Amino acid sequence: MYNWLHRVWYEGASTYRLLLPLTGLFWLLVMLRRALYEFGILGSRRAAAPVIVVGNITVGGTGKTPVTIWLAQELRARGFSPGIVSRGYGGRKSSTSIRVGVASDPAVVGDEPVLLARLSGCPIVVDSDRFRAAEMLVADGADVIIADDGLQHYRLARTYEICVIDGARGLGNRRLLPAGPLRETIARLNEVDQVLLNGVLRRCVAELSTVEQDALVFELVATEVSRLNGSLTQPIERFRGTTVHGVAAIGNPGRFFDLLRAHGMQVIEHAFPDHAPIARRELVFGDDFEILMTEKDAIKFGRVVDDKLWSVSVALKMNPLKSGPWLAQVESRLRSEQEMR
Repeated sequence: MYNWLHRVWYEGASTYRLLLPLTGLFWLLVMLRRALYEFGILGSRRAAAPVIVVGNITVGGTGKTPVTIWLAQELRARGFSPGIVSRGYGGRKSSTSIRVGVASDPAVVGDEPVLLARLSGCPIVVDSDRFRAAEMLVADGADVIIADDGLQHYRLARTYEICVIDGARGLGNRRLLPAGPLRETIARLNEVDQVLLNGVLRRCVAELSTVEQDALVFELVATEVSRLNGSLTQPIERFRGTTVHGVAAIGNPGRFFDLLRAHGMQVIEHAFPDHAPIARRELVFGDDFEILMTEKDAIKFGRVVDDKLWSVSVALKMNPLKSGPWLAQVESRLRSEQEMR
């Protein structure tokens, strides 16, 4: 099913027409939900601190989590005390807000929240009710809230919206679910405050909206590779010219495999559904090749003993001549919002 949908959404397969009736129904539901919020029938709630939403309008991974981590670090450097709210996908559902620490169990709170806790240095709270989570963070001392993957969660009012697009896949065939990968129509991009591109869009400029053309571009750069047991960290270049097993349970596993190939590796691909648990027996391949996985997947294993298991660290890079003025704009918006409260 995944491979078929990928061909339909991203490779131009004409069989999307079979799904158009369902897409029409989905469009009606999206428009109805938006109208219910716009007319106040469904209410949005404003947290006691400014809220920045980092999300997307497509299904699958676009790089939201690295953006959230980078943004949190930038805000801390500017004197803010950010906290991060997350839905906690992949964890167990709870009727209360749960604080996440570096030692939290990913099976309980989700893999991304634990990764956020370890790399951002910020307090993290998971809850399907993001307003409730935001209020807990404010009570704990946060003066700005970053909502990871909450663009369609209209119940939480927001001060600033960021939409992240995967440059490699773009918006696919630019159709709504299920005929395409879009959660909302492309017109939604005109409403957000900033669009970020994870890599340059691989599409003719004439086919892009003005908002897409004006987006800020960033890239995720692999920096180092660390054994899951903590015994060794090395530059990723140490693996150049080698054959490795690539393991990824993320929204776009192909991006991770391409990253490894860009560093000169021959990659044996092992793609799993996003957030899927990976049993250790599934990593027994009957050879001596090293096994490289994403940081998000490594979170699920803890400090396993096997020296062949490695986690690949990535860092977000953006042109400072572009990011500087933009971050100044974000800071100004947040300061103004704080003064008004």
